Amino acid sequence: MIVAVYPGTFDPLTCGHMDIIERTAALIDRLVVGIYENPGKKPLFSLEQRVRLVEEAVSGLSNVQVRPFKGLTVDFIRQTGGRIMIRGLRANSDFEREFEMALMNRKLAPDIELLCLMTSSQYQFLSSSLIKEVAKLGGCLEGMVPDHVAAALKEEVSLPIELAPGKD
Repeated sequence: MIVAVYPGTFDPLTCGHMDIIERTAALIDRLVVGIYENPGKKPLFSLEQRVRLVEEAVSGLSNVQVRPFKGLTVDFIRQTGGRIMIRGLRANSDFEREFEMALMNRKLAPDIELLCLMTSSQYQFLSSSLIKEVAKLGGCLEGMVPDHVAAALKEEVSLPIELAPGKD
C-alpha cells in the first residue's frame, strides 16, 4: 500500500490545495493530509477549525484522511506509515523553498521520498496569505476557496465577503 502525506498549515484551505489533494488521491492508495500546528505562526483559524474545514472538503475522497500534527514533519510521516511527502509548487520561489526543505528532510529521513506536483495553472496565484487579506478586505473569494471555507472566513473576519451569486 502506498501511503503519502501532504503536510501544511492550511490556514485556510484553498482550491490550489484541493487541486493537489485530489490529484494525489488519484495516484496513491492512501493520502493523509497533515494539518500542522505551527506555534511560530498566528493562524486565523484554530487547529480544530482547520482540521474540520479540510475534513469537510475531502469528505468525498474515500482514501484521504485528515490528521493534526506538531513536531517534525518527517516524524509525522513515519507515524502514519507514509513513505512519500507531497508538496505543491506554484512558482520558482516555491521551488527554492521546497528544495531547501527537501535537502534537510533527506538528511533527517533518507527513507522518505518527496513528490512535488505543479499546481494547475488556474490556481498558481493563490496563497493562504493572499486569501486572508482578500477576506479581511471583504473581497470575492469565488473559485479561490471551497464555498464552506469562504463562509467560515466571512464569519471569522466578520466582514461582508462576496460569495458566488445565490450562495450568500
